[in-house]
Amino acid sequence: MSEAVASDRLVIGRITGCYGIKGWVKIHSYTEPMENFLDYGGWMVERRGGLEAIEFDSGRRQGKGLVAHIRGIDDRNLAETFQGLEVSVEGDMLPALEEGDYYWHQLQGMQVWCGTEQGQVLLGEVDYLLETGANDVLVIKACEGSIDQRERLIPWLPGTTVRQVDETAGRIEVDWFPED
Repeated sequence: MSEAVASDRLVIGRITGCYGIKGWVKIHSYTEPMENFLDYGGWMVERRGGLEAIEFDSGRRQGKGLVAHIRGIDDRNLAETFQGLEVSVEGDMLPALEEGDYYWHQLQGMQVWCGTEQGQVLLGEVDYLLETGANDVLVIKACEGSIDQRERLIPWLPGTTVRQVDETAGRIEVDWFPED
């Protein structure tokens, strides 16, 4: 997605292929649980250099993913033109979270600091997160001012590994060893 689009909108899934011959598509949902994708409205896709509204008038879980019908598209050939497109919604459509909970996109780009005997050390910034099953993992990449150029994987364990998140300062403090 273009940077201008990404700042106001959040990608919640991708159309991965067609399902059947009547305008249904397969969707890889980035929401948790995956069915939440269908609860939104105001879906948009970016193609031909701009945003285009899309409406799913029906959808359901199918196997390990979702399938949905695109309103006004009743032909497989037309549905194929949507394959590979990311589906986004307005960021303010996401439900409010409880204190101490964060959406992944809120953590991306934050600086990650750890305390040492010599003081605070910048490890890098959050590039993205991984879902491992046991816990989520912060993928930290080097940035200007970081201690070295290493990529680090730090488990997202609030109260243990993650000591504090300061959204205003764009900073996460972790209990981690700079050598790891």
